[in-house]
Amino acid sequence: MSEALNFADKPTVLIVDDTAENLTLMNGLLKDTYRTKVANTGERALKVAQGEGPPDLILLDIMMPGMDGYEVCRRLKSDAKTAAIPVIFLTAKTEVEDEQQGFDVGAVDYITKPISPPIVLARVKTQLTLKAAADFLRDKNAYLESEVGKRTREVQVVQDVTIMAMASLAETRDNETGNHIRRTQNYVRALAKKLQPHPLFKAYLDDDTIEMLYKSAPLHDIGKVGIPDAILLKPGKLTPEEFEVMKTHTTLGRDAIVAAEKLIDAPSTFLRLAREIAHYHQEKYDGSGYPEKLAGDAIPISARLMALADVYDALISKRVYKAPFPHDKAVAMIREGRGRHFDPHMTDAFLLIEHEFAEIAARFADSDAEVAAKARV
Repeated sequence: MSEALNFADKPTVLIVDDTAENLTLMNGLLKDTYRTKVANTGERALKVAQGEGPPDLILLDIMMPGMDGYEVCRRLKSDAKTAAIPVIFLTAKTEVEDEQQGFDVGAVDYITKPISPPIVLARVKTQLTLKAAADFLRDKNAYLESEVGKRTREVQVVQDVTIMAMASLAETRDNETGNHIRRTQNYVRALAKKLQPHPLFKAYLDDDTIEMLYKSAPLHDIGKVGIPDAILLKPGKLTPEEFEVMKTHTTLGRDAIVAAEKLIDAPSTFLRLAREIAHYHQEKYDGSGYPEKLAGDAIPISARLMALADVYDALISKRVYKAPFPHDKAVAMIREGRGRHFDPHMTDAFLLIEHEFAEIAARFADSDAEVAAKARV
């Protein structure tokens, strides 16, 4: 049993030569130290190398009928499955140009005939040692990349869960259900994707930014945790004084995220976008919003996206103080707000994909039980 294991652990050397005597000679030299395979044509050599159990090293003659050694080497190096197999040319061609051509096509060494057995054995051993080291490093790198990927995914999951937990905390104190979070983040992503090719937005809305917008959108109302229940849960219209307090949820949300930003060493795109959305999603394109009365392009793109998504969802959703508007009515109201409440380009994009908003709303619709539960809060 131990002999079988030892044999299986031996490196495999493929010997390629069109002359039977040379194959016999090289096989006799190597068989006691390595497992050997032989091929008498270039085509056969490629088939063996690309088959199951590829060799660890190839000793390759150059001058063969049909496909010569140079072409065999080129094909080996162009195939990802065999590219890492070291090739040593073993040939009677002794010109410097021949040797250079051998290295040019990818060989690691060049031995001329007639051979010196000790030199062949030494060079084969050297190349197999180098290959073993390279294989070890490649396997180690693959393992480390896998582990890094695994840890990154774990961190991402923790981040996503934390975001949703924080956002849900704000929603539990409001008249809205948790599905509002899911709907608005999906609206934001759908609208951003539609705007991605637009000349005014394509430099900003790359795929990574859109994904960060999707993940940060749930924090838009995180500041509501700081609004008194008597105001936040009031079923009727707020007084001017109460509305002033309600408006502070934008700055409270901003301040909470700024505090989080101070705890990390490097700037975070996710937190920056979350801060922009929390702070400015109640601004209006004409400057009549709050808290800063920003207008037009002075409002961050992230907040302009959120503003439209948030208003659409408020319009179609049932509240204790209002019945839901049908989708068509909500679309008409957003159209009316073009250039006043909403960025006109974003409004135009919304009108082109309003059916997607309806589909998202249906997919994450609030159940009667959820609405009733919120009504009892």
